[in-house]
This record gives sequence, structure tokens and C-alpha cells, in this order.
Amino acid sequence: MSYPLEIENLRTQIRLRHSVVQAVSDLSLHIEAGETLGLVGESGCGKSMTGLSIMGLLPPGGSIVGGSVRVDGRELVGLPEPELQRVRGNEVAMVFQDSMTSLNPTRTIGYQVAEPVRRHLGAGKAEARERALEVLGLVGLPRPAERLDDYPHQLSGGLRQRVLIAMALACGPKVLIADEPTTAMDVTIQSQILHLLDDLKKRLGMAVLLITHDMGVVAGRADRVHVMYAGQLVERAGTTELFDAMAHPYTQGLLASIPQLDQPPASTLYSIPGIPPDLADPPRGCRFAARCPYADARCETEPTLAVTGPARAGAEHEVACWHPVEGPLPRLAAPTPAPSATPTPGPTATARPATEPAPGPATGPQEDERAELVAVTGLVREFPVRSGLFGRSGLSVKAVSDVSFTVRRGETFGLVGESGCGKSTIGRMVVALDRPDRGAVALRGEDLATLGGRPLRRRRRDLQLMFQDPYASLDPRVRVGATLREPLEIQGIGSRREQDRRIRELLAEVGLPGSAVDRYPHEFSGGQRQRIGLARALALSPALIVADEPVSALDVSIRSQVLNLMKRLQATHELSYVVISHDLAVVKYLADRIGVMYLGRLVEVGPAAEIYAAPAHHYTAGLIDSIPVPDPRAERSKPRDGVRGELPSPVHPPSGCRFRTRCPAAQAICAEELPPLRPFGPGHAAACHFPLREPEPDRPAAPVATLATPVTPVTPAGRTTEQTADPSTPDSRRTP
Repeated sequence: MSYPLEIENLRTQIRLRHSVVQAVSDLSLHIEAGETLGLVGESGCGKSMTGLSIMGLLPPGGSIVGGSVRVDGRELVGLPEPELQRVRGNEVAMVFQDSMTSLNPTRTIGYQVAEPVRRHLGAGKAEARERALEVLGLVGLPRPAERLDDYPHQLSGGLRQRVLIAMALACGPKVLIADEPTTAMDVTIQSQILHLLDDLKKRLGMAVLLITHDMGVVAGRADRVHVMYAGQLVERAGTTELFDAMAHPYTQGLLASIPQLDQPPASTLYSIPGIPPDLADPPRGCRFAARCPYADARCETEPTLAVTGPARAGAEHEVACWHPVEGPLPRLAAPTPAPSATPTPGPTATARPATEPAPGPATGPQEDERAELVAVTGLVREFPVRSGLFGRSGLSVKAVSDVSFTVRRGETFGLVGESGCGKSTIGRMVVALDRPDRGAVALRGEDLATLGGRPLRRRRRDLQLMFQDPYASLDPRVRVGATLREPLEIQGIGSRREQDRRIRELLAEVGLPGSAVDRYPHEFSGGQRQRIGLARALALSPALIVADEPVSALDVSIRSQVLNLMKRLQATHELSYVVISHDLAVVKYLADRIGVMYLGRLVEVGPAAEIYAAPAHHYTAGLIDSIPVPDPRAERSKPRDGVRGELPSPVHPPSGCRFRTRCPAAQAICAEELPPLRPFGPGHAAACHFPLREPEPDRPAAPVATLATPVTPVTPAGRTTEQTADPSTPDSRRTP
């Protein structure tokens, strides 16, 4: 039988100056027409290298040294480059991870989508442009005829990703490789892109290879799942079979590392110990043995894929492990301490509980008794848009519009919302790296905007920022020891010897060896660099840390380690956090209270558990519905609506309720009046004319979210039809 894509015993190497990396080792898989195969694993496990091997786009030094890659029965390994170019983009296409770097910034969208049509199908310029218009409409790009002459920087991340998909589909390929197509995207855009890929697969009958580290993504999209570790396949099965009865300890650990909405807040996330091996010198035997709790002498011999357990009807389930486990870890089991010694493995090792005691911030009646640390009141921040000869346009980006909340001592306040909603701008103002146009940020009652010079610098000891990209935030030319010493020197704290002692204490606290002081940032993994960023934030013993997307770029296993570390340090030092993220499951796990932002405004605020259990705002409910759930049955039964459409321009935000252009319950009043925050329970308020729940009319709105300085909405000339048109008829499920 001939498959659209079939790989047998693929071996790919990357030759470096002093070593050879075994990137892919003896990999075999096939995909049928109309099927999605999920390829999952941590960074560096060989997933992307498999996709690049299929496309013949290996990096310098890379080569296929064994095995076979066939597309529709045609062998690609050893094919001359001119012939391979005729296959690439025509019969097999790839959607890359980073849409901005994958598109040519000097070429228009229309030119780039039409290019493969002209090259592979010999179409003329006009015909190729018509095909480009057709596929841009196929992938759901709004107003595609207007976008043909736009450049990549003029589109949002979600629209750029749609353009990449359109380029891949332009010639009607038989095989589509999607390499982390939604990594670091907002959950709303991620949901739209994944639904789009699903629809296109069914409509065009393509074979899809979905490469990702997100188990929630494959749960709802893949027909079968292959798990890779250190360049090898360690488990493969149907999606439901894999999630119900996974057999490899590595697969089990990947699933248990994911924070979920029903995760007990007092539990500690499971994390896979250690790091993947160096593939320039892979270990003998099972490559996972050094991180496996069940490893023994038998694991010094390499296991091969074999059928495991009682075969279900028509189920193909193979695992490469001497000691297979029995399904997922019991996440909700009663807390138990981790075993002090490695358990004795058996033919079917018993799973260990994923939870253990984790001291966290006080909850319950004591919560309101904690002292207020930071009060944000009526915060407004706008950035002028410069254009024309003199750089003045009279327009401005409405980044933050009248936002108020408080953070108590020892509390975590989560700020969630899509990219561009103003979360990071608020974070910078909270730590006094930016000043508001109006409103105030008060630390223990003192307005930071009234301070300057030395007094402000001293207050900044209590306010630290943990950046999203740990590599970009560290100077690559400065050793870690000097990076951690810098804030101590600037603040004039301690002698040289005392600073050395403090640096060693910081490294120990975040789980790094003392030898790290003499190493440079590039010598650490992503998770280790994030630990260095956290150590730098802790250097001055702050009261509040603003963590801006602290784990968005990390693998799930490393992410769980950093989240556990943040919780432990909070309990040890009575830290307060403001956690900024578009990952609602992460915020739910960390936060006591949550504020939901949309286009510069706080639309809902309240206790984390209540926000997720009973949201009052349609936007909050849409965000929660869009979260990928690592459960195939739950993910496939979810409603598909989520949050529709694109975020409007912050330069010309919609009048009245800014969410109305995407809201299923919007009516005429939503375009005319700004909805006030109304109470929905103790400390829970939402700004919606037609909420999902009945408000509590007799209870005043929570003081943490009062609209202290109402801003009159402006209706500038030139707003698009989408922003001014009357909203659609309300959803029949909503009661005004």
C-alpha cells in the first residue's frame, strides 16, 4: 500500500566541527490521506529535524545517512536538488513555527503566496495572483483582496500564520508538515489556526504531520500520536489509546507536567527530572534511563518498539521500554511525599502520584486580612503614533485605559488576555520602568510617579521584573556571576565578600550549581536561563515580582519545574507576584486572583477559582473555551466558537464596549455606552451589559477594580466598518 508519506528507518546526522549529532535515529512512520499524525516531545528530541529531513532543508552539516522517505511512493532520499525543488512546496509543504521570520519582509503577501504557483505550476502573473486570492480566502484571511499588497509587518501574528498556511496550500500538496504552528500564540488565535488546519485537511484530503510539544494540541487534532525522545520513537498509538493507557514513563511525565484547570492549587506539578542527553554522545541502552524512576541494569540494553498490554479492538500501541507503566499519573491523588529511593521496577511499574505538599499563599478568610502592597488606580497610558513629514499624526495607541486593581502581600495576581491588550505595559508601570499618563501606582501607599532619582531607585528594590525571553534579557558577553552582582552594586549593598555569598545563596535557591557564576548565558538551557532571570529578580529581596510570560517559550517539563520553583520561593519569602500570561492554565495554577484584560481595559476581575468556574464576561468564557485540554474526548466535544475574529486596532478601538465587535451577545447599547464594572460575588466584578450571570445589584463593586477615573470613549474619524457597524443579533443562549 502506498501512503502520501512513508518513512522507514530514517537516520539524520548534523556534522559539527568536533562532533556529529545523531539528530534522528531509526525513525519509521506513515500517514494516510486525510489523517493527522501528531509528533510530540521536548525541544531537541528530533521532531523539527524529522520535518526538515522530509523537506530536504537540513541545516549546514546536516545529511540523511540512512533510511527512506517516500511521498506518494516516490523516494526523496538521494533525489538531485533540482528534482527535489520540484517536489518541495508542490507535493509536500511545510508551515514553519515563526511566521515573522519565515516571510520575506521586503515582499508583499500577494507576491509570496503567488510565487510557488508561478514556480511549480507555470502560471502567469495574473493567474498566480488569482490563485493567491483564492487560497487566502480559503484560510479565512479577512478581506483577502485588500491584503494582497500588504507587507508581513502590517499583519498580526495570527494573520501571518494564515498567510504561511496559504503559501503551503497554494499548489495543493499531498502532505502538509505543520511545525509548532501555534507555539507562543494566544489561545484564541491558536484555536482558530488549529480549527483551520482541521477543516482544510478534511476538505482537501491531505496527510498532515503535526509537530508540537503541547499534548493538549494533539489531543484534539491528531488521529494517531508518535512520541519522540532523544532522536528516537519511544511510543506510538491512536490518540485516545495513548492518553488513556500510555505505557512509556516519558509520555506519562509529559502529560503530568501540564497544569490543568482542575489542578489543585496546593499541589506541586510533576516534573521530569534532569535534561535530555547530548545527542553528540548519546548514552548506551535506553536514552531515557538517566531520567527514569524505574531504570535498572536491564535498561543498559536498548529497548525496541513492541506491542504492549492487551490490544484493544483495532488499536496499534507500541512502546520501547523494559518497564512500561499503566496509564497516566493520578493527578488528583491524595498528596504524598516523593519516594526517597528509586522504586524497584517491575514488568509493569506502578505509577507514582503527581501531587505532593506544596506550601502556598494563605487562602480563605485570611486572604482579605493580608496587607495591601501595591494599588493600581485609574491607570491610563497612550503612545503617540508618529507619521508624516514632522512625525505627528494626532493619533495614539490606547494601550491602557483606566485600569485599577490591588496586590496584597504574599498574593499572586494574574493578568490575562490576548497579545496587544496592555498587560506588559501595565507590568512596566508597576515596576516603575514607565510612567502613566493618568492614574497612580502606589507601593505601600506611596505614589511612585511622584518620586525620582535616588528615592525611586531605592523603592525599586521592592519591585522587580522577570522577562519573557530569558536569553534576550541576559547580556551574552557577561558571566552569570557578574549579572547577579550588578543590582547589588547599583544599590550599594554589601562588601565584595558579602555579595559573593549572596550570589551563591541565589544560585542555590533556584537550583543551579555554584559553578554557574563563571559561565555565559549561551551555556545554559532555556529552563536554566529562566532560573537565572528569577535569581536576578530575587537579588534585592523584593516584595513584588512582575513575571511577564515567564514560561511561554519553555517545554512542558521545564515549565513545570519553573512554576514549582516560583511557588516555593513565594512561600519561603512571602513574595507577591503579578503574573502576565496568555496561558490561562498557568495563571489558574499560580494566581489567587485574576484580572482579564481586553484592548486596554479590565473587563473582569475576581478570585481565580470563581473566574474559571463561573465567568461573567463573554470574553473570559471564550478564553477558557479556547484552552487546549490534554484529553481527547473533552477537547473534541468542546464548542468551536471560542473568541471569533481578530483584535481591533488599539489606535481606533470600538466605541462603547470594546469587545462588542467579537461578542455573540452584543446589542445596540454596546456601541453607545461603556459598561461599568458590576459585582458578581465577593471580590468578583465584570464589565458587560449582557453578562453570562445575573449580577448582584445590592452589593457594591469590589474596590480592587473600581473605575476611578472614567474615560469618555472617542469615536475618531476613519474607523473601519467592522468597528462601527451594529453588532449581530445576540446569541439565543444569552439573556439580556
